[in-house]
Amino acid sequence: MPSSAMQLVFILLTMAYQTPPDRPFPAHRVIGNVYYVGSHNLASYLFVTPEGHILINSGFEETVPLIRKSVESLGFQMDDIKFLLASHAHSDHVAGHALMKQITGARVLVMRGDHHVIASGGEGQYLYTQSRWRPCPVDRILEDEDRLTLGNTTLVARKTPGHTQGCTTWTCHLRDDEKAYDLVIIGSPNVNPGFQLVDNRSYPEIAHDFSKTFRILKSLPCDVFLGAHGEYYGMLKKHASLHTADNNPFIDPLGYQKYVAQKEQSFQAVLREQKAR
Repeated sequence: MPSSAMQLVFILLTMAYQTPPDRPFPAHRVIGNVYYVGSHNLASYLFVTPEGHILINSGFEETVPLIRKSVESLGFQMDDIKFLLASHAHSDHVAGHALMKQITGARVLVMRGDHHVIASGGEGQYLYTQSRWRPCPVDRILEDEDRLTLGNTTLVARKTPGHTQGCTTWTCHLRDDEKAYDLVIIGSPNVNPGFQLVDNRSYPEIAHDFSKTFRILKSLPCDVFLGAHGEYYGMLKKHASLHTADNNPFIDPLGYQKYVAQKEQSFQAVLREQKAR
């Protein structure tokens, strides 16, 4: 592909991550003390504890007011959010971090590899080099398997890189109706259009990192399957059946296994195709 055409592709991809084509979505309890407070397209999760709350993902700046309305519609307060986390450092998940931190005063925790991107407001990203947002100070840099405990909830940060260098999958062991469940919020296993898995000078380890991510994802016990976008786990369909199903539709271990297997197959197909060029 000519360099001018390639540049156009990169510009269009960047615009896709900078433009928030989104709308509100009903806030709802997922399971236990876990609530969905995101928008229609961008998932955000609130973990409610007696000592304060944890929020994963802020979306775009334009998403932050939607999150606020969702949090308050559930009867919770924004200034009770003590920690702000992320699935990965693309603008559709973290461009609202600075505003969210300003509103809540929450401490921002980010996985190593994504920390400099969030702190700089988008600098140092792979592929989306033109995407910028308001920088957000990072209070703590996380490493793989770091734990965050607040009140009665402990989240474990698993570094699952490839989609970004610090892409993070969050896991939690929780109880609901006297039963124990393992919850997984996948950061992202997607090989986006334009990702170069072979001879990538900007991100040489990208294929190795994706392979590592799939090994980790396949090793995680999962009863409740969530993700950085609701489409990962069929949120729309599951939410529609939330009040009519006999069992909690978000308890979906087979759905998790199927999703991870499909994404690994897609990764392997792109890798084979690029190696054959």
